Amino acid sequence: MALVGDAYEYFDPRFRDLTVPIAEVEVLFDGCRWAEGPVWFDDGGYLVWSDIPNNRMLRWVPDMGVGVFRADSNFANGNTRDREGRLVSCEHGARRVTRTEPDGTITVIADRYKGGRLNSPNDVVVKSDGTIWFTDPTYGILSDYEGHRAEPEQAGCFVFRVDPATGEIAVVADDFVKPNGLAFSPDESKLYISDTGLSHDPDGPHHIRVFDVGDDNALSGGEVFVEVAPGVPDGFRVDVQGNLWSSAQDGVRVFDAEGRPLGRIKMPQMVANLTFGGPKRNRLFIASTHTLCAVYVGVSGAQRP
Repeated sequence: MALVGDAYEYFDPRFRDLTVPIAEVEVLFDGCRWAEGPVWFDDGGYLVWSDIPNNRMLRWVPDMGVGVFRADSNFANGNTRDREGRLVSCEHGARRVTRTEPDGTITVIADRYKGGRLNSPNDVVVKSDGTIWFTDPTYGILSDYEGHRAEPEQAGCFVFRVDPATGEIAVVADDFVKPNGLAFSPDESKLYISDTGLSHDPDGPHHIRVFDVGDDNALSGGEVFVEVAPGVPDGFRVDVQGNLWSSAQDGVRVFDAEGRPLGRIKMPQMVANLTFGGPKRNRLFIASTHTLCAVYVGVSGAQRP
């Protein structure tokens, strides 16, 4: 079912080369409370995503439809895959980051820092060296809707990095209000991290910052890359050309590598997150409030070697 016929708004002529004007936004599933964390499994030819308030993860298979991937997901939010293709998930309910092994068992990657429980890990990426980077705002402990209400045990809302060899967890950024989505540039020299503090404070941030990534994986810089409005830049991805595709209240907003706005994919529901998938990674899967949608675009998502 097509959701939007005239799907695009062009701010810059370059956006036309990034779209397929005749491609419509298609609804793949409509039955979530808050869709989040889409991740594509190319080897299996399917997509997995989170439905946080319903405490489940769903799976969409082309020509077969949607089924339950994990019935009790611990209120999972963001998902990705590591260098071995294993699913890595942020769990609000258990306040941890986990890895699903090939036999289905769950390995805890991180759940505490300096003796205290994490807030509620939100989104996660894995660098080509195997390091795991995740954000830890308080959304999952603010109420019982997306997790379990609790008092924070951390001194703030941090961005963390985990060493896969030692399991050591380190803070890489500590000056965010509500760190949320994150993604590397195609060459991994830059890390983009969003701050969605506007969600609970009308004067809070709603921007994406950009950091330089050193050879030792230390971050420097951190200036504002773009402000996203209306709404907040919850989750986002980067394509092979370095353009950034961000969630927003009115759809998916696209920026070039210098932060200049290129265009928008119109959506009638607030977008939470998105990912590139399909055999050529040129299909954009969009988690949009109650729905999982998809649209073919004119560029492929960045796939690190």
